[in-house]
Amino acid sequence: MGEKIVPLEMNLVRYSNPVAVIEREEKLTNKQLNEKDGLISNEKIKECDEILNCILPPREWEENGKQWRQKVSNQPATRMDVIKLTEMLDMSLQHLQARETGICPIRRALYSQCFDEIIRQVTINCAERGLLLLKVRDELKMTMDAYRSLYESSIAFGIRKSLSAEHNKLDMQDRLTELEVEKQKIKDDLATAIAKYEMAQRQGTEQRIAEQQRHNEEINFLKRSNQQLKAQLEGIIAPKK
Repeated sequence: MGEKIVPLEMNLVRYSNPVAVIEREEKLTNKQLNEKDGLISNEKIKECDEILNCILPPREWEENGKQWRQKVSNQPATRMDVIKLTEMLDMSLQHLQARETGICPIRRALYSQCFDEIIRQVTINCAERGLLLLKVRDELKMTMDAYRSLYESSIAFGIRKSLSAEHNKLDMQDRLTELEVEKQKIKDDLATAIAKYEMAQRQGTEQRIAEQQRHNEEINFLKRSNQQLKAQLEGIIAPKK
């Protein structure tokens, strides 16, 4: 999801009037320069413009087949300009519905524009202070970019871990299914083995009982045969006496 971009017309940085790129700044007469900043010399204006262009590069766009350029204004800010900037910041935050707390790209963009305008105002009065604020701004952006990179890398790491966990989950589910099938097979083999054991035990018991009965019948048969032989033997021996 892309971040909501602050409209160009809501820019809090004060810019001068746009000029065509083909026009040269040398065409401006000393009178025009003096009308911009009455007490500042032409060299001072030129040096200030160069510093401002380095800190806040000019905006360029194409319209009606012409290339236009708009530089930041080199006019010093008055007390009323600062009050107006505060009002514009509050109005822009309310108009664009920026969140008061948490991460909000709109609020961050507006405060960044406000900070750029402060840098512009300070640079006009003291270039060294402006350059120092520029370092502060760049360091802040580098810190925010570092936090963003860390956040994005943590999100990517979390997604990779999530996909890996999901993949491992599928593997574990497949392994669980295999183990369930193997378990069921072992249960079937155990039930078959138990049935065979019970059948073998029952057959062994029946066979033992049958052999015991046959053994008893043989013993009884032998006993009867022995008694008959004894009787016959006594019958043969008795007349001789």
